[in-house]
Amino acid sequence: MRKILIIISTLFIINSHSQDILPLKERATFINKLQKDRLNNLLPELMEKTGIDMWVLIAREYNEDPIIKTMLPPTWLNARRTTILVFSLDSQTKEFESVAIARYAFGENIPSIWNKEQQPNQWEALKDYIVNKNPKKLGINISSFEPLADGLSKYHFDQLHKILPQKFKKRIVSAEDLAISWIETRTELEMTVYSQLVEISSSIIREAFSTKVITPGITSTDDVVWWMREKVLELGLQTWFHPTVDVQRKDDSDLYAFDNKSKLDIIQPGDLIHCDFGISYLTLNTDTQELGYILKPGEKNAPDFLIDAMSQGNRVQDILTNNFRYGATGNEILKKSLEQGKAEGLRPSIYTHPLGTYGHSAGTTVGMWDSQGGVPFTGDYPLQYNTAYAIELNTTVYIPEWKKDIRIMLEVPGFFGEDGFRYIKGRQTELLLIGSNQDALDD
Repeated sequence: MRKILIIISTLFIINSHSQDILPLKERATFINKLQKDRLNNLLPELMEKTGIDMWVLIAREYNEDPIIKTMLPPTWLNARRTTILVFSLDSQTKEFESVAIARYAFGENIPSIWNKEQQPNQWEALKDYIVNKNPKKLGINISSFEPLADGLSKYHFDQLHKILPQKFKKRIVSAEDLAISWIETRTELEMTVYSQLVEISSSIIREAFSTKVITPGITSTDDVVWWMREKVLELGLQTWFHPTVDVQRKDDSDLYAFDNKSKLDIIQPGDLIHCDFGISYLTLNTDTQELGYILKPGEKNAPDFLIDAMSQGNRVQDILTNNFRYGATGNEILKKSLEQGKAEGLRPSIYTHPLGTYGHSAGTTVGMWDSQGGVPFTGDYPLQYNTAYAIELNTTVYIPEWKKDIRIMLEVPGFFGEDGFRYIKGRQTELLLIGSNQDALDD
């Protein structure tokens, strides 16, 4: 742990600004260390856990396997030519080896062992390596259910199958469990920096939900969306989806729908404003929804009925995360949480998903907004330790003063480990007040 902290302290600029972003060169240095740690320390454990002693990944430039994308060296933006990576673990000696059977070394962490001058045929070189290692289970990325574990193209499967001796063809298995574990598992080094990522994301939201950006009666929700996109570019970051910003108000009869559209409303005093926003940085992703209130002239706080509605949203969060148990499936957690919420008089909807190297990542899914009765396959996947989630949900609340229902929509990154569940960087418990410097986050 001390070594990890030294690495972080040398990479991150520490001062009062939460949006200090590493220059690209320093990012590359950190990502290289992060990938080395995952490849050399995490991957052998996952291969042993899933019973696969050889994992073969094959991709072509611009058509990368989603798993290979998570392994790309920081100075590579794409795979090169035909890239073949092979990871092998000796079940007896526990000796682990990672190699590239490709024209180039795969960055600093995976050396190339293919000498084209000695063996001109890349596929024959792969066959020779497999035969020499003699794996009992040869894992490849094919899956009927998990897209991130289904990266092997039909052409590459045919090529692999054609060159293998018959006995090794019989040893081919789906590496689905291994691929999901690789995607979903967070390392200690990753979690050391994840809180900063979440803080950067929330800081952008807090700036967007301020009078610096919003002038009530003039600014539209779409204006705020594009300000957020520009801000992310200004910081040298990326969004992994187009943000949305919407409002709910007394005189609007529409209840916010899951239509993936940013409503083109002009923001007005008295509006309840909501955003859905996520950034990508240092190979990880955030996914955050927060709520704000546009103060009316003379107001110093949001109305009590909105404060109470916010507390109901937080209660649904508590119910859900208190039901996180190792080995429980997403569908079991969903059913128990919805039943408990409804028993307390709440009207919850839960659609929490894994979060990490992808925004909508692999692992345990707890509902979808349009599948509140359970989700096939990903909802049946058991909850694992050292995994991260976007705790995404809403609760519908009737507001007598507005004579209508509203939705309190919340989303916040969280982590589940052997010590239980925790929010990675606190959660929102109070509405952001546009025109106020009130800090609406608690730890």
